[in-house]
Amino acid sequence: AVTSQVFLVSALGSGLAFGVIDFIVWRVVGGLGVGAASVIAPAYIAEVSPASVRGRLGSLQQLAIVVGIFSSLLADAWFSGQAGGAAKELWLGMEAWRWMFIAEGVPALVYGLFAFRLPESPRFLVARGDYDKASQVLYDFTGIINVNLKIEEIRSTIDSEKRESLSDLRGSALGLKPIVWVGILLSVFQQFVGINVIFYYSTTLWRTVGFQESDALNITVITSVTNIAVTILAILLVDKVGRRPMLLAGSFFMTISLGLMALAFSFANVSGDEVTLEAPWSPIALVAANLFVVAFGATWGPLVWVLLGEMFPNRIRAGALAVAAAAQWVANFFISTTFPTFASISLTFAYGFYAVFALLSLIFVFLRVPETKGKELEEMEDLAV
Repeated sequence: AVTSQVFLVSALGSGLAFGVIDFIVWRVVGGLGVGAASVIAPAYIAEVSPASVRGRLGSLQQLAIVVGIFSSLLADAWFSGQAGGAAKELWLGMEAWRWMFIAEGVPALVYGLFAFRLPESPRFLVARGDYDKASQVLYDFTGIINVNLKIEEIRSTIDSEKRESLSDLRGSALGLKPIVWVGILLSVFQQFVGINVIFYYSTTLWRTVGFQESDALNITVITSVTNIAVTILAILLVDKVGRRPMLLAGSFFMTISLGLMALAFSFANVSGDEVTLEAPWSPIALVAANLFVVAFGATWGPLVWVLLGEMFPNRIRAGALAVAAAAQWVANFFISTTFPTFASISLTFAYGFYAVFALLSLIFVFLRVPETKGKELEEMEDLAV
C-alpha cells in the first residue's frame, strides 16, 4: 500500500514538474517505488502459493510488467495523437507528455486498493505468533486440509532461524553465500542479453532494417503483444517442465538469435549516422529479433522472477531478493545507457556483446542454477549451503 502511494506521488510530481531538477527527483521517487515492488511482489507470491503452482503464479510478475509496458505504449500514443505530438498542449494548458506521467496515477490507485485487501503471508503471521490467522490465510490460498501440520512445519523452520539481517547474506564465495550470487547473476544475465534494447530502441532498430517510422510503431506494438503471448505460454509450462530446462532452452535460442542479428548487421550499409540493411539480411534481422523476444519472454523474462521469489531460504529471502533486484536495475541501467555507445562502434559489436552473455547464461544455468520445481519454501535451506 505504501508503494502505491510512492507511485502516485511520483506520477503527479513528474507531470507537474517545474524544471529538470525536480523532474529528476520525482522520477527517482518513482524508481524507489519500482525497486520496492520488485522485491515485495515475488516474495509475497512465493510465500502464499502452493508449490505445485508457484511457478505459474510467480510468472504473473513478468506478465504484469509486459502488459504494463504495452498499456503504457498505447496510452502514450493516444495522448500524443490527441494533442498532435507529445510536446503539444492537450488539456488545462499542459502538454501531452505531462498527462502521460499523470496517467500513471490511475494504476497506482488501483494497485493501492488491491494491496489494502491482501492479507499478510502465512510465514509472516507465524513469525509474529498469529497462528489462527496464518492457518486461515493458508487454507484460503492453498486449500490444503492439514493446515496445522503445515503451520507447525513453518514454525519449526522459523524457530531454527535467527532474526534476519544483511549479515546473513555473507558467505565464503567472495563475501556472499553462493545462493545469493546465483540470484545476483540471474538478474545480471537477464538484463545483459539486451532485452530492453529491443524495447527502448525498437523504433530505431526497425527503421534500420528499412521500415518507416509509422511502420516501426506498429511493429513495436506487435513485439509487445508477442511478449505478452509467450509470457502466458511460460505460465502454462513452468510447473510442468521445470525452471532449469526452460532457462537452458531460452539461453540457447537467445544466443542463436542474437548471433544472427550480429551477423546480419555486419552487412549493414553505414552512411554517417544512418545504418540500413538490405535483403536478405533485413528480414533475417527482423526474424532474429522476434525469435529473441519469444525466447526471452517464454523463459528468462518470467522465470528469473519466479526463482528470485522462491530459491532463497526463509531466513534470507527478503534481503537476498533485495540485493538481486538491485543488481537487476543496475544492469538494466548499464545496458540501456551503453547501447548508443555500442551502436556507434557497430551494431555487430552491440548484438555480439549480448550474444556472448546469452551463451554465458547457458553455461551458468547448467553449472549453478538449482531446480526448484515442486519444492516447498522450507526445503530451500539446502540450496544455501
